[in-house]
Amino acid sequence: MKWRRLLSLRRWSHVFKRIFGYLVSPDVAMGDKLLFVIPAVLYWVLPDVIPFMPIDDIGVTMLLMNWFVGRIDSKYPQLNKEGENQARHVR
Repeated sequence: MKWRRLLSLRRWSHVFKRIFGYLVSPDVAMGDKLLFVIPAVLYWVLPDVIPFMPIDDIGVTMLLMNWFVGRIDSKYPQLNKEGENQARHVR
């Protein structure tokens, strides 16, 4: 089930649609944003610190994005509702 979800194009489109909005949203706590940004930046800057991980920088960043969006979706459910309502009004 988990692998199927990770490989789902629908899931990744959801992640890419939401990640930037969550990072710039004033409703999301700075500590939550830093839980995504700091590990991603550190892995991009210091990839040789963990030499035994056979995952590329983009792979690690995408896994972090998936984790971050899932965490924010569950922690701040009101942001999902607002985004869905705005999308409906735009159409």
